Amino acid sequence: MTSINRRSSYLTLIVLTVLTLLLAACGKDGVKPANTVSEVSPGSAGQQSATDASASPLQPDPIQIKIADILTNPVLRIAKTKGFFDKYAIKAELVTFATPAEGINSLFIKQTDIAWGADFPILNAVSKGDYGIVAATGTNTDAAAAQWKLYVRDGIQQAQDLKGKKLSTLRGTFLPYLWDEYLKANGLAAADSQQIGQGGFDEAYVALKKGEIDASWVVGSAMIAKFADVQGIHELTDMSKTTVRIGGAIIASNDLIQAHPQGVANFLSALDEASQFITAHPEETADILFKEVKQPKEATLRDLPTNNWQIGFKQESFDSLSGQKQYMVKDGIIKNDFDLKSKLSLDSLRKALPDRVTYGQ
Repeated sequence: MTSINRRSSYLTLIVLTVLTLLLAACGKDGVKPANTVSEVSPGSAGQQSATDASASPLQPDPIQIKIADILTNPVLRIAKTKGFFDKYAIKAELVTFATPAEGINSLFIKQTDIAWGADFPILNAVSKGDYGIVAATGTNTDAAAAQWKLYVRDGIQQAQDLKGKKLSTLRGTFLPYLWDEYLKANGLAAADSQQIGQGGFDEAYVALKKGEIDASWVVGSAMIAKFADVQGIHELTDMSKTTVRIGGAIIASNDLIQAHPQGVANFLSALDEASQFITAHPEETADILFKEVKQPKEATLRDLPTNNWQIGFKQESFDSLSGQKQYMVKDGIIKNDFDLKSKLSLDSLRKALPDRVTYGQ
C-alpha cells in the first residue's frame, strides 16, 4: 500500500508540474481577450482578409446598417467584400442608387441608415432632418475636379455659345451651382439657358445623343468613354478650370450616431482600412468591381486615384461646406438657415482616427 501511495503522489506531482508549465506558456504568449477586434494589414498579400490580424484598440459594437452607394464607388464595396465590415461586427447591406444624391434622399424615407455624397445634397439633408456629418471623404482636390468633363454639341465651341441652350442637371446634386458659377464666369446668367433636370448620367447620355439637350457635365472613366464615342459632341472643358471644388462627406441619422457611437467609429475604421487596401491592391480592387458590378477594369484603375477616400475632417472640409451653404441659402435652396457646426458629429471619427480630425485646431 505504501508503494502504491508513493507512486500516486509522484503521478500527482508530475501532472501539477505539467499544468503549471502550460499555464506559464499561455501567459507568456498572451491570450487575446474575447472582445478584442483584430486589425488587418492592408499592405499584406491580396488574399488576406480583414480577419487575419493583430488586435485593434477599438471595441466591438455590433450594428446592422443599410448604406447608400453607387456602382462605381470602390470603398464601400471593398469594405464589404474583403471583410472589413465583418471584422468590426458590422452587418452591412449596400443599397445602390444612380447618384449619391439619390442615396442621401433615401435617408428621408429610412431606406438607408448611412449615405455619402457631395456638399450640396449633404447640406440639403442636414437642413431638413435629424442627421449628422460624421466624416469627410477627402475628395475635394483639383485632380478630382479635373475628372468632371463638360460635353457639348459640336455647334458649341465656347461657353458663350451655351446661351439659349438646354443644359443637363442631375436632380438634387451640386450641378446647378456648377452651371451658375461656370456661366457667370463667362458673362452669362443662369436665366440665359434652360436647365433640364435628369435622374442620372445614363439619362443625360441618351438625351444628348437624341439632341434633347445640348450640354452635360459627366464624371467617371466608363461614362466619359460613352460620351466621347457619340458623334456630334465633344469635350469643351473640365471643372478644374472653374472655381468650383466639391467636397464629399458621410452622413448618418442622429438615432444611429447617438445609439451606436462606437459602431459608427468602427464603421469609419473599416472604411479607412478598405481605402488603404485599395491603394495597396488596385488590380484586385478592379477585379472585384468587374466581378460584382461589371465596371470595366481599366475604368476602375483610371478612376482610383480620385475615387479612393481619405477619411477625416479638415478645416478645408468645413470651409467647403460653409461656402456651399451660403450659396444654397442665398439662392433659396435651403429655406431656413442653420448653424453648420451643430450638424457636425465628429466624436466617432475622433475615436477611430484622432489624427485625421484637424478641424478647429
